Amino acid sequence: MAPRKQKKEPKRPAGNLSAVIENAGVMVEQPIASTLEKNYMPYAMSVIVSRAIPEIDGLKPSHRKLLYTMYTMKLLTGPRTKSANVVGQTMKLNPHGDQAIYETMVRLARGCEALLHPYVDSKGNFGKAYSRDMAYAASRYTEVKLDPICEELFAGIDKNAVDFVPNYDNTLQEPTLLPVRFPSILVNSNMGIAVGMASNICSFNLGEVCDTTIALLRHPNHDILSTLKAPDFPGGGYILYNETELRRIYDTGRGSVRIRARYAYDSSGNCIDITEIPPTTTIEAIMDKIADLSKGGKIREISEMRDETALTGLKLTLDLKRGTDPEKLMQKLFRLTPLEDAFSCNFNVLIHGMPRVCGIRELIQEWTAFRSECVQRRIRFDLQKKKEKLHLLQGLGKILLDIDKAIRIVRETEEEREVVPNLMIGFGIDEPQAEYVAEIRLRHLNREYILNRINETDQLEKDIAEMEATLADPKKIRAILIQELQEVSKKYAKPRRTLLYYPTAEENAPLEDDTPDYPVTLFFTQEGYFKKITPQSLRMSGEQKLKEGDIVAQAIEASNNTDLLFFSNKGKVYKGRASDFDDTKASAMGDYIPAKLGFEEGESAIYMAVTKDFKGYMVFFFQNGKASKIELSTYETKTNRKKLLGAYYDGVPLAAIKQIEEDQEFLLKSSNGRLLLIHTGMIAPKASRTAQGISIMTLKKDAVLESAVPYEENMLPNSHRYRAKSIPAAGAFLRPEENQGQLTF
Repeated sequence: MAPRKQKKEPKRPAGNLSAVIENAGVMVEQPIASTLEKNYMPYAMSVIVSRAIPEIDGLKPSHRKLLYTMYTMKLLTGPRTKSANVVGQTMKLNPHGDQAIYETMVRLARGCEALLHPYVDSKGNFGKAYSRDMAYAASRYTEVKLDPICEELFAGIDKNAVDFVPNYDNTLQEPTLLPVRFPSILVNSNMGIAVGMASNICSFNLGEVCDTTIALLRHPNHDILSTLKAPDFPGGGYILYNETELRRIYDTGRGSVRIRARYAYDSSGNCIDITEIPPTTTIEAIMDKIADLSKGGKIREISEMRDETALTGLKLTLDLKRGTDPEKLMQKLFRLTPLEDAFSCNFNVLIHGMPRVCGIRELIQEWTAFRSECVQRRIRFDLQKKKEKLHLLQGLGKILLDIDKAIRIVRETEEEREVVPNLMIGFGIDEPQAEYVAEIRLRHLNREYILNRINETDQLEKDIAEMEATLADPKKIRAILIQELQEVSKKYAKPRRTLLYYPTAEENAPLEDDTPDYPVTLFFTQEGYFKKITPQSLRMSGEQKLKEGDIVAQAIEASNNTDLLFFSNKGKVYKGRASDFDDTKASAMGDYIPAKLGFEEGESAIYMAVTKDFKGYMVFFFQNGKASKIELSTYETKTNRKKLLGAYYDGVPLAAIKQIEEDQEFLLKSSNGRLLLIHTGMIAPKASRTAQGISIMTLKKDAVLESAVPYEENMLPNSHRYRAKSIPAAGAFLRPEENQGQLTF
């Protein structure tokens, strides 16, 4: 046998492999718009539609898949099962990790206390919504079943009330929505962050929601605020009632409500027990904030703070110092800590697959339309079943007119498969009717059975007529909705947990500063050390203790409530108050300002300004002979900001910084020995803190402005020689006979 000829491979070109692969290594330009459309937009839509935004049944897909899985596992009526079992079964519908599914279950569980009406009846440790550190146990330890209220979520789901779609691998069917019998979208809070949008729906009292929905079904122009008083949160507390803001939320779906913690004062132990907090915070966040305020000296009335949360519920205890007014302290804590916080509402809901921000009225209308469709589909399902049964009984009625004939046909038929066709021919009935007749037991061929079937036929005809009339009349559908809402309200409604609080004008007044005010002397050294010494301590003190080589640059008599501005060598200013620093003695080194106020590395403090009303000016003298005058009020802030950038122009080295209450004269000295006496009234204030300033002293080449000091009478013998009539001015040299050794800089 001749050997087979081997097929020659095409000759590859020498060189780089990219010559073989078409367009390898070639950079192709692609419009950014098309890239976003092909890659990013599908992802964004998936997050919005299939993950983060709830639908009109009040559930996100992850919630719905979990609850429906538990429903199919017979956990609505059966005993509890391990959470791990539910998580594993849910993964057949939810293609995410087991931890994500379990976290969803935790939030729905009664033990977490995150919902007004939990959907999962839990046993074991599910953490707490009001604590960030109280972690939930693993799914293998906890047990769950559906809460009884879930009966209202699944009512009619087995009667074609909602659509079903295949799961992700097309092996199971799952509902697109649950046929909820009450507006669950408003009853349980829901928060989600999608791509480019978010949803944050607060919870409302179930009884109030049902009453409002019933009122709107009866009177479309009903005033919602008359029945839906305000949101209701599972953590309780107080809502600071604001009718204008609530109406805005109800109309637009956007706005915020303020929630305040609930507390009680225990006079026997001189302590405050906080038992309910806003839903937007945690007990640890509150404790951290109170601790920070105590360290900063803004709260001095608390001697000890304890977290006494136990099985009985949340409890934060604040031990008070003797003589503390608890009401006044709590008003301060409400202003300064998350014990009073705002819940921002954003009623963004998926309506027919499209995200839409809705007000309360619109949400209830959309739910009413959805629930009406569910009821109609359920009635049509029952109607079809009754029609089918009536059809079978009508065929049976024909047979019962001549039972002997039917028996004879069956007995005389030789083959079993011919029984049904022969009955169809003998009585003029169709195949389903003949099948039904053929399956009748011999014991049922008696008078009682026949009469019961005839009576049942009459009842079926009445039921069918009633169902068809209901489907044709929207008023009857509304009556069914109202009846269902009344049943739900009667069965599951609970008193409000969050009470309404009407704030008074006194509470809205600015918080009084109760920091003790007394005279002090403030010392600031050239190296950046600060001391605050009382007059009594100063009288009893000896020489000031300073770092070696350091000198006192400023000594100012002020009070304990004085504001302090520390200017740094990098064009920044750091703010504080004298009360932020402890009283000290002359024998102490004092506080190192860069460390105390958190200066950056390599940054030092060069000047201290002291003020109570932020009146006056800051004057900056630069080595290039320019000066800038800035109103001190530009450094005042409404918030408690500790650092301001751009305190002054830092493009040129400074010669001096001075704080003045009103315009005055300054004596300037250049490096070549010239002196100039100017009045700051000649310098116009600048609106910008970082302004470069205006020229005030004309300098020779290589000369710089060396210093600037406030001028005092008789500092110069012939001051008129040095006083500038206009700026810039060159100044004059000091005559030998004028220098008596008294002039120092």
